[in-house]
Amino acid sequence: MAKAAATDATAFLKDMMGAFPVDTAAFEDAFKNTASLNEKLAGVALTAAEKSSEISSKWSKDTIAKLADMSKAKTDPADYAKAMTDFASAQAEVAAENMAAFAEVAKKVQMETVELLMAAGKEVSEEATAAVKKATDDVTSAAKKATAK
Repeated sequence: MAKAAATDATAFLKDMMGAFPVDTAAFEDAFKNTASLNEKLAGVALTAAEKSSEISSKWSKDTIAKLADMSKAKTDPADYAKAMTDFASAQAEVAAENMAAFAEVAKKVQMETVELLMAAGKEVSEEATAAVKKATDDVTSAAKKATAK
């Protein structure tokens, strides 16, 4: 008797699930959209890393060139102090320029990320609305079929 009740429940659940079909296209679209968004975000991050690397490399090359100039032998001992002062002054100026360049890269990354996320949010909202409408229509249709029997 217990086995018959379990069979009946299984049959009932199977019939009920069959009456409400699941459209896997929505899941596939969500996966594709997520993959596309991740690709775009990775592109933003990689571009920022490339620009940051260029800034760092240029800064290092400039610093090494200035160190080479500073390390040259001088005839007057006062020239060593002047070379050190000139180097420190130039480094402070270059540091400010490079920090501003890094800030520009960060600002661009932030703006592009916000734009991507807002576009993705709008797209997800539109897709969710369409999916809910379709699901409502499907459920309504299935309910009408079930009550017509």
